[in-house]
Amino acid sequence: MSRRSELLEFAVLGLLHESPMHGYELRKRLNAALGVFRALSYGTLYPCLRTLLDRGLITESQDPTVTAITAGSKRGRIVYELTADGKEHFQDLAKEAGPTAWEDDTFDVHFAFFARTEAEVRLRILEGRRSRLEERLDSIRATSAKNRERLDAYTAALQQHGEDAAEREVRWLNELITAERNVPAQATPRHTGTTTSASSSTTPSTTRTTPSPGNKE
Repeated sequence: MSRRSELLEFAVLGLLHESPMHGYELRKRLNAALGVFRALSYGTLYPCLRTLLDRGLITESQDPTVTAITAGSKRGRIVYELTADGKEHFQDLAKEAGPTAWEDDTFDVHFAFFARTEAEVRLRILEGRRSRLEERLDSIRATSAKNRERLDAYTAALQQHGEDAAEREVRWLNELITAERNVPAQATPRHTGTTTSASSSTTPSTTRTTPSPGNKE
């Protein structure tokens, strides 16, 4: 299974942990709340759902209150719901705190489900993400200092943008880490606010709003 497939599985299980959903609703939440899946197609989502069904991690049933027209006939829309095994598997995935949890294309998804993640794991992920951004920031500054005289104004501005974005995210992570360390054991802090993600040293970043998992269309 590719890393993106594993991430999609984690996100689907996390959203269904909140409440049962139709496939249409799942796709909308994945597109709207989790940026890495903004272009997710049904051709990708439904094979994932079928795999989760085959593994007994989710179940499906028909919602008689909502109909969908298929091949000229009306039928109840399929609702997907997490099983006990699915909840357990999601918790196992949420405990993973290695580098795959704080990379550019995975951090937002893991952060979206921090409310269902153990405090110790949350802290390790935040610290790992901060370390990664600090390394990137050092690299950006070193490259900028080395090439400053050879860069045209636009390239220099783009590098400065990347540096500013990384600095903002490091400050935001510092605030979150401090909050996590000050929260009593077993409590879950309510993080608010926005941050800017520096996905690369030379690519303009976009504002990340703290995501909220689990909602229906």
